[in-house]
Amino acid sequence: MEKELQVVGFRIGNETYGVRISAVREIVRVPEITAVPSAPDIIEGVINLRGKIIPVMDLRKRFGQVYTVADKKNRILVVEIDNKLVGLIVNAASEVLKIPPADIEPPGSVFADGESGYVTGVGKLKGRLIILLDITKLMYKRDLRSLEAAAESLALSK
Repeated sequence: MEKELQVVGFRIGNETYGVRISAVREIVRVPEITAVPSAPDIIEGVINLRGKIIPVMDLRKRFGQVYTVADKKNRILVVEIDNKLVGLIVNAASEVLKIPPADIEPPGSVFADGESGYVTGVGKLKGRLIILLDITKLMYKRDLRSLEAAAESLALSK
C-alpha cells in the first residue's frame, strides 16, 4: 500500500492548501520585512532569518487576494525552490496533514490551464478539501530571478 502524502497545511482566505512537507524548511512568524525597490507587486521584500537574507512573496496576492490584512496568525513558510530559500506569506499555517493516496483526486479541468499548473491535486481529509500545490511551479521564473537579484543587492549593501 502506498504511503500517505504528508503536506504542510496553510490557509489563504477560506481555502486550505497543502505543499509537500519536504519542500518546507520551516514556518516562522512574520518579522519586519525590508521593502525592495521596484520589485513586482507580489514581492513584499526580504527578511533576515538567522543571518540569511531571504526574499518574501505574499502568496495571498499571488492567489488574487486584493486586500491583505496583517494579523498575528500570519506566517511565513520558508520553502526551498531550485536550491534557494524563499519566504511565502500565508494567512495561517496549520498542522502537518496526512492524506491517503486514495483520497487525492487529480486537479481536473478546473485547474488544468496556464496559471494554475501548480495545482497537483485535491485531497479530501475529514470533510475538508485541501488544494495540493507544487511549490516549484508556483513561482514564475522571472519572479524568482527578481527575488534573487533583490536579495543579493540588499545583502551586498549591508
